[in-house]
Amino acid sequence: MSDDVEPGFVRVRLDLSYDGRDFSGWARQREGQRTVQGEIEDALRVVLRRRETAELTVAGRTDSGVHARGQVAHADLPAPVWAEHREHLLRRLAGRLPMDVRVHRLGEAPPHFNARFSAVWRRYVYRVSDRPGGVDPLRRGHVLWHNWPLDVDAMNAAAEPLAGEHDFAAYCKKREGATTIRTLQRLQWVRRDDGTVEATVQADAFCHNMVRSLVGAMLFVGDGHRPPEWPGKVLAAGVRDSAVHVVRPHGLTLEEVGYPADADLAARNRAARNKRTLPGAADCC
Repeated sequence: MSDDVEPGFVRVRLDLSYDGRDFSGWARQREGQRTVQGEIEDALRVVLRRRETAELTVAGRTDSGVHARGQVAHADLPAPVWAEHREHLLRRLAGRLPMDVRVHRLGEAPPHFNARFSAVWRRYVYRVSDRPGGVDPLRRGHVLWHNWPLDVDAMNAAAEPLAGEHDFAAYCKKREGATTIRTLQRLQWVRRDDGTVEATVQADAFCHNMVRSLVGAMLFVGDGHRPPEWPGKVLAAGVRDSAVHVVRPHGLTLEEVGYPADADLAARNRAARNKRTLPGAADCC
């Protein structure tokens, strides 16, 4: 598959954010389902005065209720349309889009840029409050309340064996034909000055429900229901454990997506499309 833009078109990168609570996820779905992709594509069609939809490709498809502060997408627009509207497009989108989704930057992408396949990492943050009185009402849509005191040191100890490249089948909702091998670059918990406990989770990519499953396992350790060794044992077993709960989506925010230097984009795209296997597993099964 080529990442070359069709002749006569311009690839445009969009950096955006949204409050996910009233969306049925990122991806456009059946009629009546409100999605982030649907809102932005509809707004683009109106402000560009086009009948055709400029389809968006996104760095990471977020689930229903998940937020984003640093989401990235791209769309290919006819060069004349881009030339006509580029100067005022950002402001016009701001006037057309609903208040819970914003495009805060857009511009012509470098050659070979692909919002999905060019990305080298995605960084999420999951926010939890274990305050006995519950979550600050002004933050209730972005912070999970956990009704047990949490031991951050225990959760960080539990996270250590999960770092690196593994098959995360035990923490993913399996999808036909999709690999569950991922490189977890960072899983770290901190307690902020306001008492909120935050997990930073960064990987080259994530499979379905992976972040929320990892957080669910860590919380079970943090509140003393499981020992720190337990999440690593679940990973090694390679199958879903009924004790690993997928926590609610509203505590999760996609904070940032990382990309390589422009000269490395084509190589990254090819590597991202290769089917992944773990070392020593190529001849298995």
